Amino acid sequence: MVAEVLEHLAPSRGGTFVDCTVGLGGHARALLEAGASRLIGLDRDPAALADARTALGEFGDRVELVHSDYRRLNDVLDARGITTVDGVLADLGVSSMQLDSPGRGFSFRQDDLLDMRMDTTTGPTAAESIRDVDERTLADLIYEFGEERHSRRIARAIVAARQRGAIETTRQLADVVRRAIPRKGYSRIDPATRTFQAIRIWVNGELDELDTFLRDAARRLGEGGRMAVITFHSLEDRIVKHTLRALQDEGIGLRIRTKRPVVPGEAEVERNPRARSAKLRAAEQSGQGSS
Repeated sequence: MVAEVLEHLAPSRGGTFVDCTVGLGGHARALLEAGASRLIGLDRDPAALADARTALGEFGDRVELVHSDYRRLNDVLDARGITTVDGVLADLGVSSMQLDSPGRGFSFRQDDLLDMRMDTTTGPTAAESIRDVDERTLADLIYEFGEERHSRRIARAIVAARQRGAIETTRQLADVVRRAIPRKGYSRIDPATRTFQAIRIWVNGELDELDTFLRDAARRLGEGGRMAVITFHSLEDRIVKHTLRALQDEGIGLRIRTKRPVVPGEAEVERNPRARSAKLRAAEQSGQGSS
C-alpha cells in the first residue's frame, strides 16, 4: 500500500520519519524518494535489516537502521536526542520475506523447523513454546489469537501428540491440527491457518503493548506530523481503531484522517494476494491539543 502510505504521511513536507517495521525497505525507499529528509528504520528481524541496508544504501546518511522492536520507539528516539518526528509508519504482522524464507517456520506450505520468531536472536521458538505450555492456556490462546472455534480440540490433540514425541516442524504441527478438526466439505483456507496465526502472535507477543506504542508514537509527532498503521488481521485493527479514537478524545491534538480503514485496490491484490487483508489507519497531530 505504498501509494496510500505516501498520501497519508505526505513526506514531501520533508523532515524526520520513522519506519517502525522497515522490512525490506520498500516503504522506506518510497518515503525518501518522495521527500523525507531523514529516515530511521526499525526492525526486530536481523535478516530483514541486512536486506534493508543493501536496498537503502544509496541514500547514505539520510537513513539509519536500528535493530529494535517498534515498541521501543521512545528508547530509540531518546538515544538520538530526537524529541519529535514528522511521520511514523508501522506495517504490522509477518512479512512475505519471513513467510517465504526457508528455516523461519512461519508457513506450513514448506516443511521447516518450527521457529516463528521475528527476532531470531532472542526468546523461545514456537516448538519450545508449545512443548511447555499447558493445555488450557494453549486452547485459550488459539481461540483468542486465531479466532479458532475448535481451539480446545486442537489443544488436546497437540498435547497428546507431544506426549508421543516432540513437535519440531511445521508439517508435524499442521498435520496434528488438520487431524483434530472435523472436515465438512470444501474450506477456503487450510484448517491449520488460524492455529499457526495464533501461535505466531503468541510467540512474538504481537499484540502486547500495541496500544502503548500507538500512544508513544502519537505523542512524538510534531505539529502537522502524521502516523499510519497497517494491520493484517482484525485483532490488530481493533486495537489500532480503539486506541486512535481514545487519543483523539483525550485532547492531545490528534485527528484521525481515516474515517474507515483504507484497503488495497483490486490491482494491488491481484499483484500481491497477501495484501487482501491489509487495513491502513492514519492520524495527524494538529498542534491544538490541551496538553
